[in-house]
Amino acid sequence: MTVSSPVQPAPEPAPDAAPPRLEETPVRMRLGNRPASYFAKVWAVARKDLRAELRAKESFSTMVTFGALAVLVFGLAFDLRVPEAKMVAPGVLWVVILFTGVLGMNRSFGAEVDRGSLAALLLAPVDRSALYFGKVIANTLFLLATELLILPVMLVILDINVLQPWILVGVFLGTLGYVCVGTLFGALTVGSRARESMLPILLLPVMVPVFMAGVGLTASVLDGREVADFQRWLWILVAYDLVFVTVAFMVFDLIWEEV
Repeated sequence: MTVSSPVQPAPEPAPDAAPPRLEETPVRMRLGNRPASYFAKVWAVARKDLRAELRAKESFSTMVTFGALAVLVFGLAFDLRVPEAKMVAPGVLWVVILFTGVLGMNRSFGAEVDRGSLAALLLAPVDRSALYFGKVIANTLFLLATELLILPVMLVILDINVLQPWILVGVFLGTLGYVCVGTLFGALTVGSRARESMLPILLLPVMVPVFMAGVGLTASVLDGREVADFQRWLWILVAYDLVFVTVAFMVFDLIWEEV
């Protein structure tokens, strides 16, 4: 007869024993620090704005319509009193660009507020400067496309050939500086209830150097002067662009600290 030994119960863990701890590994997002990764984020922001505008067609259609009507009104007004349209064409061109651009700058961040996507945009895992440059690219493309449609209208209404190479170069440089400053001020006024009226008040005085240089360059080209006679206007536009791109890059992140 075999006697089985009683089964010994498993020892219970001591009440003071701590449960086994898993190895703590911090979670990190792979954002990348390479320039290619940064430019990809910039283009992602710009592409988002381009797609939103292509679907909604809010800003671009308004800018084109306003610019064409402004050229028509100026053309009819000056045709009655001015002997030569060439005398007023430079001023008409740059006034239309300035006031047409304000419409686009207002919607740059205002559309994000209206759609309720501003908070998500700021929480995106990208550098704030990437948001700025993405907005700058989108706004520049919108305004350049608007200008490409306005310039032929000026050719028809004022009978002045503004589609000359140096004028186009000046328009591009002026547009770039305009958008760099306008995007910065658009971010600055986005939290204001009166942002539609505050932006032109802040923006247009700062644009005086661009306006003067653009008008001077356009008038010199239309008068048939040599490059040496208007290159100072080109350098003013280039210097303006470099200064304000640098300033905007440095202070854009500080703007959103209060948002």
